[in-house]
Amino acid sequence: MEDRRTPIDRATFLRAGGAGAAALLATSLTGGTASAVPERTREHPNVALIRRYYEAYGSGDLNALNQFFTPDIRWTIPGHHPLAGTKTGVDEVIAFFGELARAGFRADVLYLAADGDWVVDLHRGWSTEPAGLDITWVLAYRIQGKRIAEALNFASDQHAADAFFWRRYPLARIPDRLAKG
Repeated sequence: MEDRRTPIDRATFLRAGGAGAAALLATSLTGGTASAVPERTREHPNVALIRRYYEAYGSGDLNALNQFFTPDIRWTIPGHHPLAGTKTGVDEVIAFFGELARAGFRADVLYLAADGDWVVDLHRGWSTEPAGLDITWVLAYRIQGKRIAEALNFASDQHAADAFFWRRYPLARIPDRLAKG
């Protein structure tokens, strides 16, 4: 069978840094089905699911994301910043995406690969409010019943991500933080 995947060029791979290498290595080791953007006619159904998820995310309609999540979804954001941690349940995950929307966060998929219940996604993620964050991210999605049950997010430059989110979501002044409500 002919390999119809679009190769990832050197510039994209280098820009991806360690995150890109991880995604490419994962596919080569697992033999997972990979597709680079644009869409393929015969792709793994879980890759197609994540591609549709990104289309909904890109529309800016947060309610459109509900259909992609299991009710007890767990979405883990690493780091040491105000948005870090594990979001549990659809409401928390949608609230997280609402905060990303306030920061003008955007994503361009560079690479998707699937193996069993897992999909690996490599994408460029950047923000416009304030400008300055433009890095590569890797997400590992666990699919259950044709929905996302878990997502693990990895930044290629965690320090840049932490600094950005602290600039965008600073703590209130100490008297305001300590005031009794």
